Amino acid sequence: MRARDPEALGAFFERYFDRVYGLVFHLLGERTAAEDATQEVFLKVHRAAARLDPTRDPAPWLSTIAYNTCRDLWRSGAYRLSRRSASVEQDAAVSMRLAHGDDPERVMLGAERERLVREAIADLPEPLRAVVLLYDYQGLNHQEIAAVLNVNHAAARKRYSRALAALGKRLREKLG
Repeated sequence: MRARDPEALGAFFERYFDRVYGLVFHLLGERTAAEDATQEVFLKVHRAAARLDPTRDPAPWLSTIAYNTCRDLWRSGAYRLSRRSASVEQDAAVSMRLAHGDDPERVMLGAERERLVREAIADLPEPLRAVVLLYDYQGLNHQEIAAVLNVNHAAARKRYSRALAALGKRLREKLG
């Protein structure tokens, strides 16, 4: 990987693409922007491959690059976070579950719950949204999140706590 061997780079891409795309998609909320940003992340990885530490898990490093790429996009003024109710993939997933004989009411209630959670996460201020996505969707611990966001460990834990409280409040408002 550090020598930019095409096979190693390909294997690295295959292993981490879904994780990077998932984070970027959740941060940006738009498929096309997420695809472009994911491509930018892996371009940056290629450029920085020589600096990769082989003794450490690359996931936090990749998450940092992905988060910074999204942050740069938000700051550029060229991007406006769009709100969407549900993506094509999610609609297809619901249709597929219905076709496989699941209880339609249960499937639709589950899809609605997922939509409400996604909207509540998207409505969070960026620092709170980031910690939820990094912790719950990327599986990073608070120490790794602190490194990604360039804050101390206590601040990362506090942001996560605030994010959960804000999510709970938003979801109670929508559901109650």
